[in-house]
Amino acid sequence: MTLILGQLLAFGAGLLQLGVMSPARFEPLVRYTSNVPARHDVFVVAHEDDWQLFMGDVVAKRIRAGDSVIFIYLTAGDDGRDSLYWQTRERAALQSTRLAIGPDAADSAAVRCSTTEVLEHAIRKCMIANTESYFMRLPDGKRNGLGFGRHDYQSLRRLRGKKIGTMLAVDGSAAYHGWQDLMATANKLIGSSSAAAEIVVHANDPSIAANPHDHFDHRMAGLLVNDLRKGQTWNTRYYVGYALATRAANRSADEAREKTAIFLAYDKEMMRVNKAWSAYAEHPAFYSECMLRTYARKARASGNR
Repeated sequence: MTLILGQLLAFGAGLLQLGVMSPARFEPLVRYTSNVPARHDVFVVAHEDDWQLFMGDVVAKRIRAGDSVIFIYLTAGDDGRDSLYWQTRERAALQSTRLAIGPDAADSAAVRCSTTEVLEHAIRKCMIANTESYFMRLPDGKRNGLGFGRHDYQSLRRLRGKKIGTMLAVDGSAAYHGWQDLMATANKLIGSSSAAAEIVVHANDPSIAANPHDHFDHRMAGLLVNDLRKGQTWNTRYYVGYALATRAANRSADEAREKTAIFLAYDKEMMRVNKAWSAYAEHPAFYSECMLRTYARKARASGNR
């Protein structure tokens, strides 16, 4: 426990030096409203800590605006490890979500989870306040996109490239027979909440030119959205991934503080189970830089837009 607190305090101290966090206040500024949502925001990510790093302040802003917010986690983020690791990542993602909702949400502490059937695929669904989280639990593809031996080198990159015909969830709960099957399932999740609302889909940028050196799973999440948006009426925003730390800082102190608190909620839950699972401790300089930056571009209009 001492090590956990020490890591968190060290992270916060570094941000204090940068003027990002106030020592007197650490709670997020986000607020939850219960209005009927006019906008439906969907964050399609590869791993359970991706949105916190690359678009955490945007998520907080959309929740604060009262939007319906959906998270679609394509992989278990297992990193070739056992179920204790990836199940902890799911709980950590939900902790970040609760923090992003903010302290004023009366029902934000209640996490309601179940298994839902989507086009004959069993998917873990968790609801907190005005958010829904879908954990598809596909195998992590490794940074190079070639997969891990534990799951027979299955990966999103190999599925899209037709190197494999089927991809199984790490817990055996579902099988996706080809990229089109995965696309159809994701499409159903994106459009299932409110057909009347404006839909905005957020994902990592699939462009190598705009987003170099990114994890292949991140790129596949962006490519999935890019493949899906053809003929749709969505607005789409693409975010810089691992190259984020090389860009100029562009978040205000409040935005960076929100983003930091959301990321720390994830990291703290990981360390609660295993102190060695701190994402921040692996690359402290990188994660600190990500808190000060969010870069996105709006994709060209698709469908009728």
